[in-house]
Amino acid sequence: MPGKGPMENVRETSRMRIMSFAHVRRWIVGVLLTCAVLAAGLVALVWFTTFHPASREPVAVACPDGTPMLSSGQVVKILTWNVQFLAGKDHVFFFDVFEGNGPDERPSAQDMELTLEEVARVIRAEAPDIVLLQEVDDGAKRTDYQDQLAALLHRLGQEYPCYCSAFYWKARYVPHPRIRGAVGMKLAVLSKYQIRQATRHQLALMPADAFRRQFLLKRAVLEARMPVSGGRDFVVLCTHLDAFAQGTDTMGRQVSEVKAILDGLSQEQLPWVIGGDFNLLPPGRAYGALPARQQVYFNERTEITPLFDAFQAVPGLEEVNSPDRTRWFTHFPNDPSVKAPDRTIDYLFMPKTLCLLEHHVRQQDTLRISDHFPVVVTVEVGENAERRKEKTKAGSQMGM
Repeated sequence: MPGKGPMENVRETSRMRIMSFAHVRRWIVGVLLTCAVLAAGLVALVWFTTFHPASREPVAVACPDGTPMLSSGQVVKILTWNVQFLAGKDHVFFFDVFEGNGPDERPSAQDMELTLEEVARVIRAEAPDIVLLQEVDDGAKRTDYQDQLAALLHRLGQEYPCYCSAFYWKARYVPHPRIRGAVGMKLAVLSKYQIRQATRHQLALMPADAFRRQFLLKRAVLEARMPVSGGRDFVVLCTHLDAFAQGTDTMGRQVSEVKAILDGLSQEQLPWVIGGDFNLLPPGRAYGALPARQQVYFNERTEITPLFDAFQAVPGLEEVNSPDRTRWFTHFPNDPSVKAPDRTIDYLFMPKTLCLLEHHVRQQDTLRISDHFPVVVTVEVGENAERRKEKTKAGSQMGM
């Protein structure tokens, strides 16, 4: 057979090149489609294994039939406490120092058991009617996936039959090199009296890229409404504001959102008390009293000022700026450079019309339980108490 001519060879070469190009193109398209599928799968995995609360959502309440109601004019004792996931004070966690290189990642099982018993002891000793808790772990790798609220309620027996809780950190896996596992942390409200309903309010998040944002703490306010016999509902709220928001407007935004919630309750003419870890220094001399290494966590002009201006505070402004202000310190950082309690960042706020009675920070036997101390107030709820407060205020103004 005669051989192929020059033109046939050229055409054959062109066909082979076209076929080769088509093959490469199909391969590239296949690789891109595979990458797209994998990327979509990763996005879906991250989304479905992290926490995406609504701006406002109902919260389940446990409250057995027959639980007594509050009564108008009743004196009510409230305790707020950041229990630091029952870790105790024998650790310096990686987040406890500004550089993020503390040696510890989790407490020991023995430490958690001892701290649980100590927290229960203090609550039994104070015997508050209502308990507001922050940093209560549930399903977290660092605390052996414990339900710490259930464990505490078991220790307290039947003292607090009504309770509710809300997550503000939750993910099946956090890829941080010092975590690498599940996280779960809650706010909780415990009560000796009926809770009618509860609501979770989402607060502003710190700025972050779309990926990191999924793993951030979703700071919140937990609101519990309690019926009052002969009066309007009494509302208690628990919160924990951000701690590592330096260089952002997050703290100011969160305070504004908290104040908006409280103003709304006041417009409804409902008495309320909010307590928690606000992670903010009080107005006055607190910032200047800290060493430079500790000042980096705060702004000199504290963002919490609007709450002090609008409401009664515990500890109050005079107390945190008094000569014996150390008795109102609520925080003893785990940072080894801090040798004693040195700041107030935990508070209770309430309307100026609410009758505030005894209040204190329980320091004396809680130094080794958590890096925060319990703050305790006694108030009188109900319309009669509010009228007495107004009459007392009016009488003092007339006498001036």
